[in-house]
Amino acid sequence: MKKISRREMVTGAAVATVGAIVGETQAQEPMKSEKLTESDLLAADKLIGRETTEVERTQLLSRMAEFQKNLKAVRTSPLIGNLPPAFHFNPVIAGVTLPTGKSEVKLSKSKMPTFSGDVKSLAFASVATLTKLLVSKKITSRQLTEMYLERLKTYGPRLLCVVSLLEETAREQAEAADKELAAGKWRGPLHGIPYGLKDLFFVKGTRTTFGAPPYKNQVLVGLDATVAVRLRDAGAVLCAKFSMGELAMGDVWFGGITRNPWDVTRGSSGSSAGSASAVAAGLVGFALGTETYGSIVSPSRECGATGLRPSFGRVSRHGAMALSWTMDKVGPICRSVEDCALVFAAIHGPDGLDDSVLENIPFTWKPESKLSGLRVGFDEAGFERASGAQKEVLTVLRGLGVTPKPVRFPKSDPAYAALPGLTIHAEGAAAFAELAASGGLRELVQQGNSSWPNTFREGALIPAADYLQGQRLRRHLQKEMVGALSDVDVYVTPAGSAPSITYTNLTGQPTLLTRCGKSERGLPISIEFTGNLFREDAVLRLAFAYEQATQWHTQWPDVESLPVEPPPLKR
Repeated sequence: MKKISRREMVTGAAVATVGAIVGETQAQEPMKSEKLTESDLLAADKLIGRETTEVERTQLLSRMAEFQKNLKAVRTSPLIGNLPPAFHFNPVIAGVTLPTGKSEVKLSKSKMPTFSGDVKSLAFASVATLTKLLVSKKITSRQLTEMYLERLKTYGPRLLCVVSLLEETAREQAEAADKELAAGKWRGPLHGIPYGLKDLFFVKGTRTTFGAPPYKNQVLVGLDATVAVRLRDAGAVLCAKFSMGELAMGDVWFGGITRNPWDVTRGSSGSSAGSASAVAAGLVGFALGTETYGSIVSPSRECGATGLRPSFGRVSRHGAMALSWTMDKVGPICRSVEDCALVFAAIHGPDGLDDSVLENIPFTWKPESKLSGLRVGFDEAGFERASGAQKEVLTVLRGLGVTPKPVRFPKSDPAYAALPGLTIHAEGAAAFAELAASGGLRELVQQGNSSWPNTFREGALIPAADYLQGQRLRRHLQKEMVGALSDVDVYVTPAGSAPSITYTNLTGQPTLLTRCGKSERGLPISIEFTGNLFREDAVLRLAFAYEQATQWHTQWPDVESLPVEPPPLKR
């Protein structure tokens, strides 16, 4: 095998960048036949901060025509379709201990909820409450569904959170649920519960718009997302597809800016913007979102919802828009911790279609289990910057018999800070290469310097060697995080706190965000519970104990006073 010199590796990186430059040109116009010159290669070297000699540039030019031909053949080949790369990120490395045993899910032993007979009074009820009422036949799924459909039609336009209202589908599924429940067939806690999906999950016969103008009429007749199938099998009732920041960025989509139901002069954040807004406004029982780098945590924090971002490799992404194959996660957005546990129980596990999902890892939800078995930590640096309401969380936990110990994360490093952008931009540029080639990036609503069109162009310029160097650095971070969390099962941190949100999105740890207070302006304040890999049980159990001790999750915004037309935003 020929030994490759450092100089040749540098040269190879420059070639990759030249190819990216050529690719961006082709994305806007047909590839020209004119030959590249030495000055073109010098520009490529300058762009990536590397050097080649005159001799090396002459060698590159001698092979550039063939190189361009190969790039063109691969870049948008129709053979690619929606396939992921031939490799996947594995969060499990040496030192990671995985849960064992069998999956087990139990409902909390709360009393039968009182019910006045007015279905409208249940708009903000938890899934756990609704399922008790459905099983006891105090309400029907059709009654719940009609109530939520009416709220979706009334408040959805005021919050700009609904892309597609699926009335016919919802009524059919609700009637089917009622027939089964009447016959004594109970599919589980989600049976008959109305819900919504972030509009990047494909469902046969429905639009899946990705929040972006080029896809606003996209319908794939033969494709159902795995999570949609599993929720259908669980008896849940699909009522709507919810808005998302276009191509999973922010809260801006082709229909406007999704609003925060606590204050409609504010956006709901994103990218699971509509899911969080709708759940907090009582428009469905629960919703699904996705997170690549904060897209469940951020809108849940802004809207006061309870969001669970599971471990990477827990929930199938099959049938969902891909942004970053090594960072995308799917999770529930709900109004209580227990609801997140019940939805997660229905959607997690391998399907044979998403190779990143690990097999034989159980999930246990025992809401009455003792806290004494949990090793609990707290983000020491994060709590130095925490609000009073967030610091009070530790006091509450100590009152529950928990003694949190300090957790110190790996030392901050500029390379760690660069990793999310390098990974997401490179993988996103590949995922949307066809959109770039067609010129569709110019149709997106957001065209700023930090918006997808420009960052995808940036991603296309990342040398393959540097992308791989980034993933090697990511492995080092994984090792450091295993050490940092070796003495805890779950730790507490202010919602969205750095570097926790950066590190754990890269390494794949699960996190749950729920409310812990209210600001002087009446806006939600949230806290986060983050666990070791595949320890959703620990995250949920500790968060549930905190939630039950405080009751913040029972307070919701007054959506009846929302203006009919969304007012201008205060950014």
